[in-house]
Amino acid sequence: MEQDALTEALSRFGGSAGERRAVARQARDLSDAGLVDRDRDHALTADVVLEELAEAPDGGPADRWNWWVGAMNIAYGGYEPFGVRRFER
Repeated sequence: MEQDALTEALSRFGGSAGERRAVARQARDLSDAGLVDRDRDHALTADVVLEELAEAPDGGPADRWNWWVGAMNIAYGGYEPFGVRRFER
């Protein structure tokens, strides 16, 4: 997972630079944990993150990320630690 490239690409969803960094950091951590590989049989890449967040209801990157992580947590369990709770505005 290329965190810097994802941080930049998340600008399509608005939000502050700190919010985008927090989401990209959590995405990298989730990728490193291998949960998506285990549960969906494919790697979590920046492209996958962007596709999933594009399907989320309106909101900034953290809102969209938390919506997707919440759905993954309901479906598979174990995703709660990867939610974004705070970020620099």
